[in-house]
Amino acid sequence: MSLLPFFKSREPQTSAVNPEIESLLRDYSIEVMPRTAEKVENFRDLLPAGTRVYIAHIDGTPIDDMVATARRLATDGYKVMPHFPARIIKDRATLADWIARYQGEAGVDQALLLAGGVAQPQGDFDNSMQLMESGLFRDFKHLHVAGHPEGNRDIDHDGSDTNVMAALRWKQKFSDTSDAQMAMATQFAFEAGPIIAWADALRDAGITIPIHIGIAGPAKLQTLIKFAIACGVGPSLRVLQKRAMDVTKLLLPYEPTEIVTQLAAHKAANPDFNITHVHFFPLGGIKTNAQWAIDNGGASALPASQI
Repeated sequence: MSLLPFFKSREPQTSAVNPEIESLLRDYSIEVMPRTAEKVENFRDLLPAGTRVYIAHIDGTPIDDMVATARRLATDGYKVMPHFPARIIKDRATLADWIARYQGEAGVDQALLLAGGVAQPQGDFDNSMQLMESGLFRDFKHLHVAGHPEGNRDIDHDGSDTNVMAALRWKQKFSDTSDAQMAMATQFAFEAGPIIAWADALRDAGITIPIHIGIAGPAKLQTLIKFAIACGVGPSLRVLQKRAMDVTKLLLPYEPTEIVTQLAAHKAANPDFNITHVHFFPLGGIKTNAQWAIDNGGASALPASQI
């Protein structure tokens, strides 16, 4: 059943929002895939004007579908940031072709560069640094890279952060010498305390790339646990496991209110905190996530069609 009438009839809750949350949610971004975007009748009924929309490129997704989704979103007035997963890109010629198509057909000038979710490279590239070194993104205004608040065992098999930190130092140097504005879009987690400690540790290590913190949007608990395990979420998975053991909460959908409230309060108390934006993973659906943002984000979160 479509939720669109629900969006049109409900009065925005702009008068009762937490101002700290409203500030943190301003200019939030959200992630879609071509197949999930197809289910959305009109993004302007859901997302604020000018929202940055990442398009996840899952292995096997045709580039035609990616570019078509980018073109649709750009036409609707959104800032399109497609993923470029290094390990599924065959060679430099393929990378150049993708960039040319995104630029020529959708006016794309920003990208998320990452290794990708496959274990072995399918072509010439293994990591995001090689993509940056290619020089093919020289005309892009924004280049984002991946961040891992709870580490990444695909990169550091021993559970340390040695390789992750070495890569971040390289990317910091690239940021310092590049004309592109860089940011770090992170994997989602469920505890504010460890996220704050991680962000502060990066700052202390000289990593000043702004952080766009990954937040899992509202979803059924079972769905969230499935995605969290698949995506390698670390210790904060215990938050979901503890919730699953509480029969009074087991059937209730998870909402990110608690973690966002805590991060927003910390940001308000520490304005120089290097987490600058929220990046949503709409694991329970784009419409559900958008409604949560509307209810909690104040005037700046209102859909474009309501302005």
